[in-house]
Amino acid sequence: MKKQRLEKDKIRKKSLSLGILIGLIISIIYFIIKRTIIPSAIIIIATPILFYVYFLFRNSLKKSARIRKMEEVFPDFLQLMSSNLRAGIIIDRAMLLSVKEEFHPLDKEIQLTGREIATGKEIEEALLDMSKRIKSDKIHKTILLILSGIRAGGNIATLLEETSVNMRERGFIEKRAASNVLMYVIFIFVAVAFGGPFLFGLSTLLVGTLTGLLSGMPAGGATNLPFTMSDITISADFIKYFALVFIVVTDILASMILGLVNRGEEKEGIRYLIPLLAISLGVFFLIRLGLGGFMQGLFGG
Repeated sequence: MKKQRLEKDKIRKKSLSLGILIGLIISIIYFIIKRTIIPSAIIIIATPILFYVYFLFRNSLKKSARIRKMEEVFPDFLQLMSSNLRAGIIIDRAMLLSVKEEFHPLDKEIQLTGREIATGKEIEEALLDMSKRIKSDKIHKTILLILSGIRAGGNIATLLEETSVNMRERGFIEKRAASNVLMYVIFIFVAVAFGGPFLFGLSTLLVGTLTGLLSGMPAGGATNLPFTMSDITISADFIKYFALVFIVVTDILASMILGLVNRGEEKEGIRYLIPLLAISLGVFFLIRLGLGGFMQGLFGG
């Protein structure tokens, strides 16, 4: 626990110091170019926060990946331990012999649990402690099933073997379900990364062009039209910035939905956020840049 706290404190200090340094550099460059104090101050405050959130999510994703690796190899560990028990080896020795490099990072937890049982710790307590250290809901429930079978007087080797088979079948079902929702993931990604930014870029360009066109018309020159001309109070820049904010918020929500659909956890979608932002913002500005000259030539701007 102390080691984990030290690692978290180290990550916090690293992210904050790096964010402050980069924020200071960006704010100085921005101030030299724009000569405005308030945006520069906002950059100094916002950059460390963004870096801290990024490192926090990255650390969380690393932990999730570690847990997922242990869940994948846990059925193989149960199968190997069952084989050792059937060979007549006592449970603590069978667990230690089941330690393989291929089971990393589960191998360290198995080794520690085997040593605890060998030094006199109860099997139930040692297995429960292992599940608490791993922090996997799937492994915790599996260990509870094994312990309930042991209390009922079942054969440990048979219990481990049947549990291993059940866990593999469950894994196959989860992979099949993930493949079935792949089309939904692709559709959401394409719609958010390409479709939405394309429409936003086109609409903001049209609004800017028509705003400039209509603002130059005389007030009484459109009496025969089914609508009336009035002063336009919303600027084209406001529409553009609103579209940018909407794109960013949509990308964040879409990444969380992708993580939930594809992996079962919202935080797993953070890995999609950077590609979504890069593609969607790139499409938005490319549309405005590519069609800007065409629209000006078409409407005589």
